[in-house]
Amino acid sequence: MEGNRIGVYICWCGTNIAKTVDVEKVAEEMKLLDGVVVSKSYHYMCSDPGQEMIVNDIKEHQLKRIVVAACSPRIHELTFRKALENAGLNPYMFQMANIREQVSWVHSDREFATQKAIQLVRGAIHRVRLHEPLEKRSVEVDPATLVVGGGISGITAALTIANAGKKVYLIEKSDKLGGHIANIDLLFPNLQQASHVIQSKIEKIREHPNIEVFLESEIEKIYGFIGNFETNLNHGIDKKLKFGNIVIATGMKPFVPDVVQSYGYGKLPNVITSLEFEKMLMEGSIKTKAGFEPKHIAIIHCVGSRNSKTNDYCSRSCCSTALKYIHQINSALPEANVFDIYADMRSFGKGCEELYTTASKNNVAFLMFDQENELPIIQASKSDKESNLVIEFKEILSGDMIMVPADLVVLMVGMEAQENAKLTSQIFGISVDKNRFYMEKHPKLDPVATTTEGVYVVGACQSPKGVIDCVSQARAASARVLASIAQKTVEIEVTTSTVTEEVCCGCQTCISVCPYKAISFLEDKSVSFVNEVLCKGCGTCTSACPTGAIHSKHFSYKQILSQIIGILSNN
Repeated sequence: MEGNRIGVYICWCGTNIAKTVDVEKVAEEMKLLDGVVVSKSYHYMCSDPGQEMIVNDIKEHQLKRIVVAACSPRIHELTFRKALENAGLNPYMFQMANIREQVSWVHSDREFATQKAIQLVRGAIHRVRLHEPLEKRSVEVDPATLVVGGGISGITAALTIANAGKKVYLIEKSDKLGGHIANIDLLFPNLQQASHVIQSKIEKIREHPNIEVFLESEIEKIYGFIGNFETNLNHGIDKKLKFGNIVIATGMKPFVPDVVQSYGYGKLPNVITSLEFEKMLMEGSIKTKAGFEPKHIAIIHCVGSRNSKTNDYCSRSCCSTALKYIHQINSALPEANVFDIYADMRSFGKGCEELYTTASKNNVAFLMFDQENELPIIQASKSDKESNLVIEFKEILSGDMIMVPADLVVLMVGMEAQENAKLTSQIFGISVDKNRFYMEKHPKLDPVATTTEGVYVVGACQSPKGVIDCVSQARAASARVLASIAQKTVEIEVTTSTVTEEVCCGCQTCISVCPYKAISFLEDKSVSFVNEVLCKGCGTCTSACPTGAIHSKHFSYKQILSQIIGILSNN
C-alpha cells in the first residue's frame, strides 16, 4: 500500500458541520482504514493554515493521495487541488467528500449525521486509491473578442476590452446601437439623462479603431472552443470572424400586459406601460389620450413579475423606476395626485432608498395590494365628473376595499427573456433556467462565466437588473476576457471522455446527448470521436453509451463502483 499513502482531513467549517457531525470521531474512524497515514480534523480546511497543513503533511509523511471532507466540491475543489500542486503532488490524486450540504445541512440527528459522514468519507478513500495522475493541457488564445448585443452591457464590454488595445467584434441584430436604455428618459437614482450616457458611448464605439460593428446581424452557428472560436456572420456578406472569447449581452424584452385581464391594457386607452410613459417623458409632455394633463395618476407595480400566472421572479428595477416617475411627475405636474400601488417596495441599491424617502415626502399616496391573490381591477369610471378610470382593490395595510380615481395609469412592466433565448443558448452551448435567462457557472463564485469556457453572459439576458448592475457585470466579464488574453494560453478541462474504438458500435447515441457538441462521427471508421478540447467531462455520453465504449477520465466505472463499495462497507 506504499503507493496509497492517504491523508484524510475533516473540516469543521466553523459550526456549519461540527454542530451536527462529530468531526473528531469521523477523523478517528478513518485512521483504521488501509492506506490512511494521516487523519485530522480542523476548524477551516480551506483557510491558509488548513491548506498549509495539507502541504506540510504531504511532504513530511510522503502522502500520495488526499481526501478532504468539507463543503461542496463546486466551492473548494480547486482550492485543495492547488494545495496538492504546491506540495508537488498531482492535483487529481485528490477526492472531496461533501459532508456539509449532503450531511450537516440536511440532518438534525447528530448520531445519524456522524455515521453518514463516516460512510461518505470512507467511500472517498476507497475511490481515491484508484485515482490516476492527469496532466493539464492548454491552448493559445486569439486576442479578438466577440460581443453579442449592442445595449449598455454589450457597449460597456466592447469599450472596456477595446480600450485595452484588443480587437472587438460587436454584433447587434437591430439597425442601431443603444438597446433599451435608448428609450429611457432619466436613470435612477441620480436622475441623469440616459441619452447623454448612451450616446457618448455609442460615439466612442463608432470612432474606436479596435471595434468593428455589425448591425442587422445575427450569429447562426459557433465553431471551436475557448481561445479558438469562429463564426460565419449573417451580414449579407460571407464574413468569417475568429476570436478567443465571447461576451453575450442580448438583453431582455419587456412584459406585454394584455394577458393580465384585470388591468384592461389595450382596451382602456389611458392604461399605458412604463415604456410608453418613458416616451411621454422624453417628449416632455404628460397627457391623456384626449390631450389633457392628468389630475390623478396611478402607478401599479409588479406587472408581469412576482406572480405565478405570469412570472414568479422580481424584475428588480421596477420599484426604483416607479419612484423616479414620482419625482418626474411632481416636477412636471406639481398639482397632480399620485397613487403608488405596490406589492412590496424593493428599492435597493446605492441612493435608491433615499429616492424612496424623497418621494414619500411629496404628494403621493402609497397603497399596498396582494400581488399573488388579488390584483387591482381597472375599469372605466361611470361618473362624468370623476376621472375616466377607477382602480378597485383591497388595500393590505388598512384591510379596506378602496377605489382610486385615475386619469392615467402606468403599469410597471417587468423583464422577460428574449423570445429566441433558447435557440441562442444552443448556438453558444450554454444553459438557460426555467425562465429562459442564461445561467451563470456559479451564482456566487463565478457569476458572469458559463459552463462553456470562454463564453460569458452579462446584463439582463442573465437575469433582470438595472443599468448599474449591467455595467458592473460587463466590466467583470471584460476583466476575465482580458486576463485570458494576457496569459496568451488557457488551461482546458482534462477530466474528459475518450472512445475505445474497438468497442464502439457506431450508434451515435453519444452525439445526440452531448450538450457541448464535442462528439463527431468518423465515417471512415464508423465510430464516434470526442474532441477533448470541447468536452467538459459531464459524463452524459458515458452513461448513455449502450456498449460502454466511452470512458470518462477521473470518473471511471472502477472508481465510481469502488466509492459505492466503500460507502456500503465497514472497512
